Amino acid sequence: MATIHVDVVSAEALIFSGEAKFVALPGEMGELGIYPRHTPLITRIKPGAVRVQRANADGSSGEEEFVFVAGGILEVQPDRVTVLADTAIRGHDLDEAKAEEAKRRAEEAMKNAKSDIDFATAQSEFAAMAAQIAALRKFRRK
Repeated sequence: MATIHVDVVSAEALIFSGEAKFVALPGEMGELGIYPRHTPLITRIKPGAVRVQRANADGSSGEEEFVFVAGGILEVQPDRVTVLADTAIRGHDLDEAKAEEAKRRAEEAMKNAKSDIDFATAQSEFAAMAAQIAALRKFRRK
């Protein structure tokens, strides 16, 4: 059975590297699903969950790997998927309380913004934290 190699990389570290049956992630224009032998593609990705359906050694579907990304770039080749994330956190390392606190601070910063740049920065942080919380809650339900 065909597989595709997946690398999820942040500025800090290689977060995931392995063979997969399927990858899903939030593209700039909507959710993307990638199977082996996908047409080459480069696009920006939005904050959200990268879901990797791992492949077992025999080629069958294994467990699902979950990584939160705060945006970045996706490159797809027929035999390889590379996610270059601004920030990436493994699903089991996410902390909902910290994300809620960061979201609250960003909301407060938007209210107190002195310039358009301050507001835009706070708004971006708020959106990333909201996406992280939504992804975390979805991950925890499984």
